[in-house]
Amino acid sequence: QVQLVESGGGLVQPGGSLRLSCAASGSTLSLKIMGWYRQAPGKQRELVATIASGGRTNYADSVKGRFTISKDNAKNTLYLQMNSLKPEDTAVYYCNMWPGYWGQGTQVTVSS
Repeated sequence: QVQLVESGGGLVQPGGSLRLSCAASGSTLSLKIMGWYRQAPGKQRELVATIASGGRTNYADSVKGRFTISKDNAKNTLYLQMNSLKPEDTAVYYCNMWPGYWGQGTQVTVSS
C-alpha cells in the first residue's frame, strides 16, 4: 500500500523560504514520476513541479527560478525547495506519485 506523507509547511513572510518533504512508503520513489501540486482556496489543484525517474524536471511558469524539486532515492523522499515566496504561493501543497497516489497535503501560507 502506497503512503505519502508531506511535512515542512508553515507560515512564512514574503521573500522567505520553505522546504517541503514527502516521505514515500510502499513503493520505490526512484522508479516513479513524482510531483508537487497545490490548491489555493476557491481554485483548482494545479501542477507545481514534476521529476521523472531519471531526474528530468518540469516546472510551472509561475515558480520557475524560485522552486526546486529534488529527491533522495536512498531515503525514498521527495523535496520541494521554495525560495522568494510570494503571497500568491499560499496553498495546500500535495505530493503525488504516478499514477494517482496523493499525500494528505501541507499548508503553506505566505503573509506578512
